[in-house]
Amino acid sequence: MLRTRELIAGSAVRLVAKKALVVLLIAIGFPGSFMLLAANAQEARTAASMAALKDKTAKLGAPKIQGIEEVGGKSDPALYFGTTKINNNFDIVDAVGSEDGKGMTATLFAKDGGEYVRVSTSVPKPDGSGRAVGTVLAGPALEAIKAGKSYYGEVPILGTPYITGYEPIKDSTGAEIGTYYVGYKK
Repeated sequence: MLRTRELIAGSAVRLVAKKALVVLLIAIGFPGSFMLLAANAQEARTAASMAALKDKTAKLGAPKIQGIEEVGGKSDPALYFGTTKINNNFDIVDAVGSEDGKGMTATLFAKDGGEYVRVSTSVPKPDGSGRAVGTVLAGPALEAIKAGKSYYGEVPILGTPYITGYEPIKDSTGAEIGTYYVGYKK
């Protein structure tokens, strides 16, 4: 008897879900439903890559700024996770990109005053001459990060539109010292 009730309840839930989907399709239109599904897939992909980036860095140890390191032809704060210096070290950002397998890029930014500098990145320079290390965070994500908030959405990176995620990196005292980034070309 209990199993029969569970089956009936399960069927009722599926029926309500199907009706809700039909109403949603009518409300936003059939083409809009594809955009809704695509947006959810983009968010899931970016969130999964962000989780991978944060997991890989966390395994190295707590983040900190210690000293100065030349990156992209200028001196910037040296970002560490544990005892691993991240400046000019591309192992983690490349691993995140290769795990996703579909053009995912990753960056670790170090905070330098009011700027956030790419100290490790798989984002290419616009001219294709190498990695965009030493360049700074700009665009709509910058204001969110300066306010200590995450940002997910479309952002132009060095002139190319990307679907992105940015989250603050905080040291053991809670001070913001950099930014995690993942994204892929739109």
